[in-house]
Amino acid sequence: MKVVVLGAGVIGVTSAWYLNRAGHEVTVIERQSGPAFETSFANGGQISASHAMPWANPGAPLEILRWLARADAPFVFRPRLDWRQWLWGVRFLRECSARRAQANARRILALARTSLNELKLLRAETRISYEQSARGILGIYFEPRAFEHARREAEWISREGMPREPRTPAQCVATEPALRNVERRLAGGVFAPADESGDAFVFSQRLAAQCASHGVHFRYGCNVRRLAAAAGRIEGIVVVDGAREARVAADAYVIAAGGASALITRPLGLDLPVYPVKGYSVTLPAAAGDAAPLVSLTDESHKLVFSRLGNRLRVAGTAELAGYGTGIDERKCEGILARVFDLFPQAGERAAATYWAGLRPATPGNVPIVCATRFPNLFLNTGHGTLGWTLACGSGRLISDLVSERSKNGDFAVAG
Repeated sequence: MKVVVLGAGVIGVTSAWYLNRAGHEVTVIERQSGPAFETSFANGGQISASHAMPWANPGAPLEILRWLARADAPFVFRPRLDWRQWLWGVRFLRECSARRAQANARRILALARTSLNELKLLRAETRISYEQSARGILGIYFEPRAFEHARREAEWISREGMPREPRTPAQCVATEPALRNVERRLAGGVFAPADESGDAFVFSQRLAAQCASHGVHFRYGCNVRRLAAAAGRIEGIVVVDGAREARVAADAYVIAAGGASALITRPLGLDLPVYPVKGYSVTLPAAAGDAAPLVSLTDESHKLVFSRLGNRLRVAGTAELAGYGTGIDERKCEGILARVFDLFPQAGERAAATYWAGLRPATPGNVPIVCATRFPNLFLNTGHGTLGWTLACGSGRLISDLVSERSKNGDFAVAG
């Protein structure tokens, strides 16, 4: 079949890869000048397959209220005159029940396990490199109560098939010696030995190149104007390529356009529960003599992730529900940078740090939307939130199976 994929971030590129490997003729349409220039460009770098607990959980509402008084709050709600933002917030609160949170966690974890396995197979087949590290991910805790909660959560996730191991402060330092400056402040840690890290931008760029070498056609600088539907099917995509409007026709269409996915589907009556959540990252050079961490870390008290990407340290965090703007609030980035040097005083070249902000396409329960729709030739692969890099290969494989009718998996479907 001829298949068009909308979006060339890590989700769109992996979708194209698996669709091509399944024998389809694939075209990818992307508004930027190349792959992964938006959400996938400078994310936290973690492939955190064991980090399945959604933002929406029983403790979230009270925690968010406590954060309201913090200037460096990990979660920020900036009210707008946008009823979809408020509806997303109401749905988020509904997902915070213990029953729904655990069900969502199981669905995320199942896809994450599949995705990690698919990434390993893809890596073995393609020999692709992307500053990857298989040293695991260490979550660190500074409050005893938070650490105790994490211990219980780790037991459940381990029983579900992804090992997570509690660590004493001394064991945390043994795992990552750069933590020695804060050992006395630590309450403990939880280590996920199967998790990985790597540069999603480099991965996407290099996988896109491999896709192209296998016949995938990429159309960059191409904006989607609308999907044309008739007789219950999608007949084509109207795009603007430069100053010229054109229609692109195919047998099947996959929407992997991140936060823009909901805007694209809304005129068709498919109102996806996806809203952009802005995240920030800081990247700084880390030379051989610097005391920057080598093991990927999650600072659970500040909801920051640290990934060593070759000679760079990437630190990312913050969830800002504030609409579709991508402007950088330098105060947020400076707050992240301050935390970096609080934990690691010799982490790297502070003055050379670069700032970035991107929009994560999030669903209220953190479960991505990977499914068919009521239009038999239209498929969705979006809503991955902070786990796009983690879930990319599994989602790409699943969407390829759905398009190819090798799977009837509806576990990630939404009504529409």
